[in-house]
Amino acid sequence: MPLPIPTLSGLPLRRGEFETLPQALDYAAGGATGLAFHSIRGGHVASLPYRELRQDALDLAARLLGAGLQRGQRVAMLADTSPDFVRAFFAAQYAGLVPAPLPLPPPFGGRDTYVAQVERLLRESHAAALFAPGEILPWLSPVAEQLGLKLFGTVEQMRGVQPGAEAPVPSGPDDIAYLQFSSGSTRHPAGVAVRQRAVMANTSGIMQHGLKMRMGDRTTSWLPFYHDMGLVGFLLTPMAGQLSIDLMPTADFARRPMMWLSILSEYKGTLSFSPSFGYELCVRRRAAVPEGLDLSSWRGAGLGGDMIRPHVLASFVETFAPYGFRAEALVPSYGMAEATLAISFAELDRGIRTDEIDLTRLETDGRAEPATEATERRRQFVACGAVLPGHELDIRDAEGHSLPDRQVGSILVRGPSIMLGYDGQPERTAEVLSADGWLDTGDLGYRLDGEVVITGRAKDVILVKGRNIWPQDLEWSVEQAVQGLRTGDVAAFSVDEEGEETVVVLVEARGAPDPTARERLIADVGGVLRSRHGLESRVVLVPPGGLVQTSSGKLSRAWTRRKYLEGAYGPVASANSEAA
Repeated sequence: MPLPIPTLSGLPLRRGEFETLPQALDYAAGGATGLAFHSIRGGHVASLPYRELRQDALDLAARLLGAGLQRGQRVAMLADTSPDFVRAFFAAQYAGLVPAPLPLPPPFGGRDTYVAQVERLLRESHAAALFAPGEILPWLSPVAEQLGLKLFGTVEQMRGVQPGAEAPVPSGPDDIAYLQFSSGSTRHPAGVAVRQRAVMANTSGIMQHGLKMRMGDRTTSWLPFYHDMGLVGFLLTPMAGQLSIDLMPTADFARRPMMWLSILSEYKGTLSFSPSFGYELCVRRRAAVPEGLDLSSWRGAGLGGDMIRPHVLASFVETFAPYGFRAEALVPSYGMAEATLAISFAELDRGIRTDEIDLTRLETDGRAEPATEATERRRQFVACGAVLPGHELDIRDAEGHSLPDRQVGSILVRGPSIMLGYDGQPERTAEVLSADGWLDTGDLGYRLDGEVVITGRAKDVILVKGRNIWPQDLEWSVEQAVQGLRTGDVAAFSVDEEGEETVVVLVEARGAPDPTARERLIADVGGVLRSRHGLESRVVLVPPGGLVQTSSGKLSRAWTRRKYLEGAYGPVASANSEAA
């Protein structure tokens, strides 16, 4: 039975304020806290106190150098939720190497496609080594041989390697701490190069201002380590604040979401984040609520990673209020890997603040005007708080001019958390990062009383007859109005046909087994888009699981659109709805 991981470290609390990750771990190792690993099969299956993590990481760092790796080289590692991944990540920090966390195989999907993706990421990161779980080694062995990697195997196998003669020298403040591949990286991956001082600035901002971490906090996470919210939010930040972390694999959460809530309940977790779909999955599995569930200790239930859906959160609050969950605990946030992680946080203990606007005004002139009783078409957006102290956020038009409150434009940020650039891609970096440090996030939004409100991705906006239409508006309308559909079952985008934009809506046909049911589903979807949005659309049914998701579970409209244009969904089973 693994030893329990205490909640209190016994150290004076330091909320960041370190120059590097090795410095932060050196301090945390003086206390009693650490990481606890949980699984569906065995409950609490492993413990890794920070004291032990530091010792293991230093030992492994010496062996990595003894195996011939040189300071600054890249070490790719499949980011499973395991003690060995954490050991390897911090060993790279102590050896002055650059870890590059890579995604695990998807639960459903082709082996060849996954191996090709890993090969692209290895090439892009110029990796000299690759660590992977033992069961996946046979998949990747041909790639490792072809690329001539210096090291390939499991972390456990490194125990047999002789340590280097010289003591490892940890990464310094201006060294690259790690490469973070964006969740949508597939054909053209972009490794975000994050410096040590940037990650420490971001973790300090999260701890001191975003979540105001305090003595007695305990974090819980099922988020993958190859995603910025999992890696920075629920490994690096809690460690830098000497907080204990309860971890469960993402795949286990997908199978049994109530396990997430059970861990929060049993270990009195206070801080845990999820995209909206994680909260929705718990609501859908509410029949499996464990006996004695108590969520009263959960003071920071964060939201990030995708567009925040108010109706989903209202359902979560209604479902779990009887078990001690408070609506005020919800904390909307905004961030991205190019900014290390966090850009803004909503005020703590306030809950969700929504802004209901006139959707017609938004589409026609880019103004987020408040809805009135006479407003026929309306939409709620969630305020995501003020930018972290020491950072700047601006909303700009196409000419680069700053915009006033409630005017929608491009979101730009600047500050100490911003990436060094896309690794080895100066031209791509220059497209989003200006010489004076402003990062174009690629998102659209507006200011509201000092807070930022996100309306969507710039590249996803559909332009039809002078209207700027947000695809998530179409998706949400269909998912809410058509029986049998749920969040993530719909993808909307536009395609150019003879110089005109055609709106295409793909729908996963879960409950339409026969032709009659399929025709009804197509007609229902078309009817919703016609009545609520006045749009002519092409509705296409796809098999369950047919829509493309990123490694973090978000819908990838760009890749879904590409699959559609390539004919991946076969003959177009469609119906054109006439505009009202």
